[in-house]
Amino acid sequence: MKKIEELEKSSRLLEPDEDQRNHLSAQALDHINQFIHSLPETPGFRRGNLKRLKSLHVSEAPKKLEDLLAILKQEVDVAGINSASGKHMGYIPGGGLWTGALGDMIAAASNRYAGIAFSSPGAVEIENQLIRWLCSLVGYPPEAHGNLTSGGSIGNLIAIKAARDQFQINSSNVKTSVIYFSEHVHHCIHKALHMTGLHEAVLRHIPVNTRYELDTSVLQKQIESDLTQGLNPFMVVATAGTTNTGTIDPLEEIAALCKNHHLWFHVDAAYGGFFMLVDDIKEKFKGIELSDSVVMDPHKTLFIPYGSGVVLLRDKQTLLNSNARKAAYLTDAYGLAEIDPADCGPELTRHFRGMRMWLPLHLHGLAPFKASLEEKLLLCRYFYEKIRGLGFETGPSPDLSVAIFRIADDRDNRLNEKLIHALHQDGRVFLSSTTIGGKLWIRCAVVSFRTHLEEIDNALKMINEIAVPIASEKPERIP
Repeated sequence: MKKIEELEKSSRLLEPDEDQRNHLSAQALDHINQFIHSLPETPGFRRGNLKRLKSLHVSEAPKKLEDLLAILKQEVDVAGINSASGKHMGYIPGGGLWTGALGDMIAAASNRYAGIAFSSPGAVEIENQLIRWLCSLVGYPPEAHGNLTSGGSIGNLIAIKAARDQFQINSSNVKTSVIYFSEHVHHCIHKALHMTGLHEAVLRHIPVNTRYELDTSVLQKQIESDLTQGLNPFMVVATAGTTNTGTIDPLEEIAALCKNHHLWFHVDAAYGGFFMLVDDIKEKFKGIELSDSVVMDPHKTLFIPYGSGVVLLRDKQTLLNSNARKAAYLTDAYGLAEIDPADCGPELTRHFRGMRMWLPLHLHGLAPFKASLEEKLLLCRYFYEKIRGLGFETGPSPDLSVAIFRIADDRDNRLNEKLIHALHQDGRVFLSSTTIGGKLWIRCAVVSFRTHLEEIDNALKMINEIAVPIASEKPERIP
């Protein structure tokens, strides 16, 4: 008993009292506010020195919060890509809404287990409400369902596994089964194929047209050819907003091909999906409602903090058949009408991630989300026209909010490699690069809710200042 009493005294140090909580919260909030206030002056990218962080070790003795926050401020918040900044225009920027972070804090403090309705019926209802709203946004029927995931990678994994299970692809037939996708499909699709054993299937990389869309004429011919060879085509993966160029594949045409040949139609809309909220471009997504599964990332174009994805399936029973399992120790939890999130994906113990999405949507309403998405579309078009006016070679006009450009007549990519390295060295705004058809392109991805006209103009200014002397090294054009 004496030992228990001693241990309890030490153990209770993990439970700060209200005054201590208020003091710690005030310090943390001050740190956050300083970080947000400094964003307009902070570069989009810079290399950091992690000397203090690397020398820090977990020890028996406690450390002061102010000392830990100082390390975060000096060596974590400023190093690498500033993902919270409107100056992050490389890759596909993530979100970081303050109200989403507030939802996370509430969820973490209440520590609700959101895996099964028996444990927390309210948390599961919040997540299932969000899923029903998302299904209606896509145009799915009432029998659709899904799962809130950590991001597009797990979302795509769940959808691809469901397709595999529905078509009964296994060790006996995998090597004659065929999957089709664009050359520009996201690499998380390949990871999901490896995790599900489908990397052993016949994988068809369908070429793209001049707008970098999956070429449906080639797709049709390839499916017909595979059928005549006795193969088993069973799935097409389309992309609604490629990472490379923001391109939307011809979803309606692909849907028709899938229907004709009885194939599973999956759409990776991790980046582009929430642009469906903008009425002026919703037509570009026509056909997504005919898909069997869709993935979207709220941590991209709904601006929610990282770790927020969603997968939706047209038929909830297919989702449940692929994921739901019983356990003896959960006997008490069975029999409720609500669908358990744990039955809709691989995660059992999981974060109550619905709160980070539910709270901002209700606090702000949809109007500012729609306005911000439309603003990003217009800013990208503005950037595209301006960069063309500066004499850069550009890709096709943007479908969404990604524009690509390069110094023209650079056959060996030497000048554009020099340009992207110089842009990263400068760091005022972060841009990234990609290679398409042997050409190195610079990408400008306008996605952050903190990116506005000022940030775009600063990016254009930086690019022009750096590119002019580099482009002057270009040899005379060969006739």
